[in-house]
Amino acid sequence: MEIPPQQPKKESFPKIIGILLVILVIIAGVLGYFLGYWSASNRLEDLQSQVSSLSEQFAELQRSQLNWQVLLNQTAGRNETVIFMNNTVYHNKTIYVPYILGENVSLSDLYKRVRDSVVIIRGVTLYYDVFGRRYYSSVEGSGFVYNFTGRMVIVTNYHVVADTVNVTVSFLSGNSYPAKVIGWDKYVDLAVLSVDAPSSEFKPVEVASSSTLSVGDIVVAVGNPYGLTGSMSLGIVSALGRTLNTQYGYAIANVIQTTAPLNPGNSGGPLLNLKGQVIGITTAIVADSQGLGFAVPSNTLLREINDLVTLGSYNKHPWLGASGVDMNYEISKVMGVNVTYGWLIVQVVKNGPADAAGLRGGSRQVVIAGTPVTVGGDIVIAIDGIRVTGYDALTSYLEEFTVPGQTVNLTVIRGNQKLTVPLVLGVRP
Repeated sequence: MEIPPQQPKKESFPKIIGILLVILVIIAGVLGYFLGYWSASNRLEDLQSQVSSLSEQFAELQRSQLNWQVLLNQTAGRNETVIFMNNTVYHNKTIYVPYILGENVSLSDLYKRVRDSVVIIRGVTLYYDVFGRRYYSSVEGSGFVYNFTGRMVIVTNYHVVADTVNVTVSFLSGNSYPAKVIGWDKYVDLAVLSVDAPSSEFKPVEVASSSTLSVGDIVVAVGNPYGLTGSMSLGIVSALGRTLNTQYGYAIANVIQTTAPLNPGNSGGPLLNLKGQVIGITTAIVADSQGLGFAVPSNTLLREINDLVTLGSYNKHPWLGASGVDMNYEISKVMGVNVTYGWLIVQVVKNGPADAAGLRGGSRQVVIAGTPVTVGGDIVIAIDGIRVTGYDALTSYLEEFTVPGQTVNLTVIRGNQKLTVPLVLGVRP
């Protein structure tokens, strides 16, 4: 029987399509894998960059070591609002900008070291009315413990204890003891007290030279504003060499100007550097100002403390025996001189040091911008070769570097001549 020939097998079209689809799926999978890997790699790099940026920001925050608690402490017990925004604190319209304190500086540790050295001083002032009847007024301020050659005393402002009776000193522990004013100098607003207290209460703070200060240095004030015991505030040295007028006829020389918030009750407290050393004694504010506080420099205390404790007073302030005003452009034009800086002598005290040196006061009075000014006197532009820009510079130099009986050389402008005038300083009367 004849077997019919077999037809060759044909591959079906659907099978071929299936194979092609499998190949396409594989290719797509490979491409998808590589595309996903590339995208993930880029995303990972972005995340690494963000982490690096955050690490840098965190490190900067650690370096700045801003202690916000210091700012919050200022509102303790008062109805005030503190708002934090963009690294700036808005505190009842007053802006506190974060300070970079540097490494190894902790404001909390600084406060712990000095808080027991700061005291509250309370007293009663006796007054008489026009009918001779007595009445009393309470006063309150701050002070700090100072070790004077082994003797513990309290340093404060003169105006805190002036004309007071029944003075007491309270330590941070709350213990209070009777105190006695043993020395004072009202011309620089300093006073020293002795306190009848156990030795365990006295924790003296170190006093450093204020000569090391520069404008921009960070300073800390600790005191008792409005009776809020042990309050701390932070600021900077905003100016040096200021003069501060007093009610006693003479200005306090070489005063420190600071932005550290000060209030009634801070008077007499310490102004500290970041080492916790006293570099000033807080003494005054400008009413209704923002960030204008003043402190007596620690150099004044160091210069006077021996006499204040041992003699009860200080009487070694140098004296020129003249009064004057700061020069400016308008005065220079009226006088016909080319110098617009310096100190114009208005009046010379008869038989005083300036009079003995031959210095001349003003000869005529003019009105400049509505203000009467006596012109025609000598213009002091330098002392011992140091430029005198005005009264602040002159008195700061005298207080810091001279003593009564010392001869100084004044450079003056008289008419159109520059003269050098030697002057022997007197003792402030």
